[in-house]
Parts: sequence; C-alpha cells; structure tokens
Amino acid sequence: MRNSSGHTFSVIASDVEIVGNLTARVDLHVDGKVQGDVTCGNLVQGEGSIIAGKVIAESAKLSGHVEGSIEANDLVIESTARIVGDVVYSNLTIAPGGQIDGKFRHKSSKGAPTTARPTANVAKQADPLILGAESKVI
Repeated sequence: MRNSSGHTFSVIASDVEIVGNLTARVDLHVDGKVQGDVTCGNLVQGEGSIIAGKVIAESAKLSGHVEGSIEANDLVIESTARIVGDVVYSNLTIAPGGQIDGKFRHKSSKGAPTTARPTANVAKQADPLILGAESKVI
C-alpha cells in the first residue's frame, strides 16, 4: 500500500497473528498480534495490537501492548500504550496515560540506563496530538 505522500507501507490487520520475527523494508502498521521481533523503518502500532518481542525501528508510534525491548530514534508512546521492557531512544514523547515498565537509555548515553525525570523548567504537560477523520498524517 501507499500512503498520501507516496511511501509504501504494509499492514498487519487486527485479525492476523504472526509467529516469528518480522522484518519489513517498508513502513509497517500493526493492528494484529506479532509473537517475535519486529524490525522496520517506521512503525505504527494500533491500540488493540500486541507485540511480544523486541522492536527496532527508525521511528515508532505505539498505542498497543509491547512486551520486549524497544529501540527507536523517534519514539512516541500514546496514552493507550503499555510497554514492558527497556527503551533506547534519541527522541521520546510519552502521552499522559502511556505506561512503560522498564529502563530508559538515550542513544548517545554510555553506561547504565537512567530513570526518566522531568526537568525543573517544565511548566505543564503538553496536550496530546489528536487526529480527526479529516486529518492527514505526513
């Protein structure tokens, strides 16, 4: 399939279960269940989706359940996401309500993973991005 900007992507529908590792040369949208590691360019995980394995992606927007470590340059944890595993990232966004049970490590960091802490100059949490029926994802 191609999205509105012409990029190719593959969809794992909600009625599909994959047992084994999944490697995609294109962007990937997972609404189903994957029991194995997922490696791709850009990953979008639907709210009801389950990934039981390691995730490696250039960018990942997670809304479902992941049980395994995650490595992504740009990582977005949506409010419905439940992550059990360590997270390695360059840029990280966690929407209010998103849950991660694991250690955090910035990709440029050397040594042990750190615990995420808000900085002193944080005034308030940012509002989550909400896309409507007429919104376009670029």
